[in-house]
Amino acid sequence: MSNKFVRGACLAALVCVSSLAHSAPQASAPKAAVSKMDALQLDAVIPVGPQVKVGKLANGLTYYIQRNARPEHKLELRLVVKAGSILEDDDQRGLAHFVEHMAFNGSTNFRKHELVSYLQSIGVGFGADLNAYTSFDETVYILPIPTDKPQNVTRAFQVLEDWAHGVSFDTDAIDKERGIILEEARLGKGAADRMGKQIYPRLFNGSRYAERLPIGREDVLRNFKPETLKHFYKDWYRPDLMAVVVVGDIDPAQAEKLVKQHFTRLKNPATPRPRDYAAIPARADTEALVVTDPEADGNAVLIRYPVQPVRDLGTVRAYREELVQGLFASMLSARLAEISQLPDAPWLGASSSLGKLTPRYRAYNASAAIGPRGAQPAIAALVQENERARQHGFGVQELERAKKNLMRTYEQAWNERAKSDSGTYAAEYIRNFLQDEAIPGIETEYRYVQNLVPGITQAEMNAYARRTIPQDSGKLVLYTGVAKPDTPTGPQLLAAVSEAARLPVEPYDEKLLAARLMERPAQPGTITHEEHDKALGLTRLSLSNGVKVILKPTDFLNDQVVLSAARPGGQSLFPDQDILNARFSNAIVASMGVKDFTPLDMRKILAGKAAGVTVGLGSYTDVIAGASGATDIETMLQLLWLKFAGVRRDEDLFHAYIDKQAEIARNASGHPGRRFGDAVVSALFGNHPRAPRSLEADEYAKIDLDRSIAIFRQRFSSAKDMTFILVGSFDEKAIRPLLTSYLGTLPTPALPVAYRDVGLRPVTGVVKREVRSGTEPKSSISINFTGPAEFSEAEQLRLSALIEVTNLRIIEVLREKMAMIYGGGASGALSKIPYGNYSIGINLPTGPENVDKVVAATFAEIKRLQENGPDAAELEKVKSGWIQNHRRSLRENGYWVANLQSSLTEGTDPASILKVEQQVAALTAQDVQAAARRYFDTKNYVQVVLNPEAAAKAANVAKALPAALPGQPGQPGQPTLPGT
Repeated sequence: MSNKFVRGACLAALVCVSSLAHSAPQASAPKAAVSKMDALQLDAVIPVGPQVKVGKLANGLTYYIQRNARPEHKLELRLVVKAGSILEDDDQRGLAHFVEHMAFNGSTNFRKHELVSYLQSIGVGFGADLNAYTSFDETVYILPIPTDKPQNVTRAFQVLEDWAHGVSFDTDAIDKERGIILEEARLGKGAADRMGKQIYPRLFNGSRYAERLPIGREDVLRNFKPETLKHFYKDWYRPDLMAVVVVGDIDPAQAEKLVKQHFTRLKNPATPRPRDYAAIPARADTEALVVTDPEADGNAVLIRYPVQPVRDLGTVRAYREELVQGLFASMLSARLAEISQLPDAPWLGASSSLGKLTPRYRAYNASAAIGPRGAQPAIAALVQENERARQHGFGVQELERAKKNLMRTYEQAWNERAKSDSGTYAAEYIRNFLQDEAIPGIETEYRYVQNLVPGITQAEMNAYARRTIPQDSGKLVLYTGVAKPDTPTGPQLLAAVSEAARLPVEPYDEKLLAARLMERPAQPGTITHEEHDKALGLTRLSLSNGVKVILKPTDFLNDQVVLSAARPGGQSLFPDQDILNARFSNAIVASMGVKDFTPLDMRKILAGKAAGVTVGLGSYTDVIAGASGATDIETMLQLLWLKFAGVRRDEDLFHAYIDKQAEIARNASGHPGRRFGDAVVSALFGNHPRAPRSLEADEYAKIDLDRSIAIFRQRFSSAKDMTFILVGSFDEKAIRPLLTSYLGTLPTPALPVAYRDVGLRPVTGVVKREVRSGTEPKSSISINFTGPAEFSEAEQLRLSALIEVTNLRIIEVLREKMAMIYGGGASGALSKIPYGNYSIGINLPTGPENVDKVVAATFAEIKRLQENGPDAAELEKVKSGWIQNHRRSLRENGYWVANLQSSLTEGTDPASILKVEQQVAALTAQDVQAAARRYFDTKNYVQVVLNPEAAAKAANVAKALPAALPGQPGQPGQPTLPGT
């Protein structure tokens, strides 16, 4: 249903720091309109909303057109084909995905590489912007286009048309692409892939889906004939299975004209193959399966109950049913999260709900990431919590909190209805085409929710729980993970489920909590100084306690405020023997809650709010980050104020956190990626105690609760020298009382405000190491260039340009010409803290047989850049991409916060944000060449290669089939399928 637009477009009611929170702004919700609505007719079909035009050509092609102004001068185009890997014949396994790759390798109007090169020249990045994906039942092509030049739009529609019926399938290009796709397949190899091959036949209960993973079979990919590939394209790329989605800064009449001009000529085959959808049989029996692998990075249990067809009738009643389902999932998830916080918790995390297995089938699932206590306690708790909900239902307070959070989510979406990104709308229309999701538009949806949610009763929710949580049915009980002495057998899994189902359960007991976090401080501070920066739209305030504030009200979004602050200090001020306590102080303090409230208490108190704050010690800075909705600024500031007021000490929650982290580390210890990452850090920094390495499981026992609290309080009992930056949708006059009440009353006693250089330096000279880990024939190459450098904005731009050009070369040479990698690339940074330095990391996954060739080719391109610099076309692609991204980012609150924060920590000019286009335009090929000579020092780098230990081993599998066992409820946990 179309309420998934809301789920996809908005944040959860409790936001993370990295998230951008929303909340109700200037405009009020359309309550008058709701109060005047006639009672909804539940069996009425949900109409298509007025925001989008949906049409169909005579050949059956469907199109969606919507004008949308965010981002400005940008158009999101999609070609959607109802054809994926499920339609492949036996000799075509993997070719649906192969067709998708070939669409970028030449067509009627674009020669091989010409399309990608042209799009890069107008600022469309390959992978980051231009992309596509193939799944079981669909293939989707993604094309975002700048609309500042009319010819960009007309050529973009030509691209879509070529994808639809003009792909060339040149034989040489096909053979070249085999290597690239085989490298993509290689990336997916490992424990998850090996275990998945054992699991999928049972998860899909013998359905064709288990045999048609989109990546396909290697023998087919290596040996298929070009005609076989062309047959798939001819059979399934046809207009009656296609949709064109057009959303963005374009006149709808012009868009419709272009759709008709380019797609009316497409023809369907005279005798089209029927487009059938694979069935998934319902499970009648009960079975257990144990699948282990030495490289697995965690242990988990899943209980899957019989699949059932998805019945979405597109009516208001079906929409209401989905709201009920969402409330149920929210309440049950909250209970499972509460158990996760207990001392000696039975799991690291758990979930339970009714979820889709494919667009046409769903199943009730129960899953848990297993903790140190093993599988049996996790299974028992999963089954019993589901039984508790099924037998006794939910409480009134639980339902009210869930309703508040749900309503807030829709309110956020309604508030941003005129400022949602075009890509979000495009995704909604894709779901409408593929899954018949209703698209009435957010205004209609919000009215539905306001009308329907208040009428959902506790009795109705409890009845839903009784009929949704299975009681007696067949089921699959699945255990996956690392083989251990206590790994359960199949019969033991089934016995654990059966035994848990027989135990009595009591109703959920909920304690009463305060209605709010705190009262507003009685004596606010005052504003002692004020100045304005009209060019940047800033107001700078000084408060009576010495705290400073930078305000930038914006209209980028109606319902978002972002907060940031940082000052020198951080972990650097503490001795090496305290580094673990300092590094984990943030997480430990957060894990125990705030004031008198546990983290779960906080979730309950903040129901219906959109606000979050994190406070912690970085390596060299004390950092604060937050986000809120426009009406939840006070809540955000209260959370911040309480962080400075003290620490809630809770030994049980501390030990629960440490035990979980140790178990995660223990589970990851055999994973090749973990060993490789640690080897890279070791090669760069040796055994320096500050090196950013992973911890071994037993090292977590060295963390001391009281010392961690003391370190945190040492830095966050004072806001001295803090400058708080707030950017977003707020009224500057209205926010001032909040700033003086909360920021103006923060304590500011003296404390050291400077970082300490701890002497962490990368090794010098050329260092080469090899790591042997993993059984699959896959390797990874890490090449790191580091050294001292003088920091400046101009030099940062030159280094960034060098990295971008390097990435173009990696794709052009290592992927497209040599076909020896699928992904990979370079990244890097220039920093002045704690000393002027730079780092460039190049990461290249490939095959063991290709390592030397890939390394040699990489250094050959480095040498070519040093000797000749980039060519004009390469530099123009980089500049175009940067300018497009910058123009879009200028309308984003987070971009401004980052710029203002770096101006304070790095000492740069905040007004440089207004000069980016001039700075980019002034960049020359000689600048990039000089940067290549300066930063790619071939006498000073670290190269680490991961190679496999031995031949791959199959995952260990054990299973059990009982004669008859009573069914039991479960929880969700749908596996991610490779290639989807």
